Amino acid sequence: MSPDSLPLGLIVGTGYEHLGALEVVHREVVPTPWGEASSPIVTVRIEGRTFVLLARHGFGHTLLPHLVNYRANVWALAHVGARRLVALASVGSLDPALPPGTLAIPDQIIDYTHARPATFHEEVAGLEAHVDFTEPYDASLRAALLAAAGREGLAVGTRGVYGVTQGPRLETAAEIARLRRDGCTLVGMTGMPEAVLARELGLAYATCAMIVNWAAGVTPAPIHEGIAAHLGRATSEAVRLIRAFVRSEGG
Repeated sequence: MSPDSLPLGLIVGTGYEHLGALEVVHREVVPTPWGEASSPIVTVRIEGRTFVLLARHGFGHTLLPHLVNYRANVWALAHVGARRLVALASVGSLDPALPPGTLAIPDQIIDYTHARPATFHEEVAGLEAHVDFTEPYDASLRAALLAAAGREGLAVGTRGVYGVTQGPRLETAAEIARLRRDGCTLVGMTGMPEAVLARELGLAYATCAMIVNWAAGVTPAPIHEGIAAHLGRATSEAVRLIRAFVRSEGG
């Protein structure tokens, strides 16, 4: 089986309700060694192809980012056979070239979170516990998403550094200024430890970042101004991207 045909899992976050009607094939609550996942694993069909879906914050958005059981979520998706994970994540932008309402496919992460269980390795182990995380996103999966965006005519940021903050509060202007100095172009609360847990299980992982606001202090406008409209537009673009990706790459 080629890498592009490996079973696909989709992790959805804020705004998943904008995905519209999906053909649900199966729902399964998957017990895990790490406790309860955020939602059942839902098998859905789009464009004649089948893949599995998990709601990161639960259906109904009941889990804040710092309370998500990332280990259970990633383990459950792997357990049902997913080998490629595309994670949708709502983020703020620090980069004038990445305005709200658009998408980006980041290529790097800086982790600012704390006190989140961030590994499946809880006992002394060899080098396998020290996963190579030089490139946190799977290059082949990123390339496939960007190619699908190009075929669909979507303007998508082709790179980005995703700064992952603890939440649930939004950042101060000074914190965002620090993130900009560190090289971040996007800021959100769910990219870690999700990405590294996927790496530990040998899963290909990439993020489709849905930009829904300017980060604190980037513009003088209130940070929540227009966020609902930006979320709707970005999610609509993400749905087009996922459909194009599934059509061409196989789910």
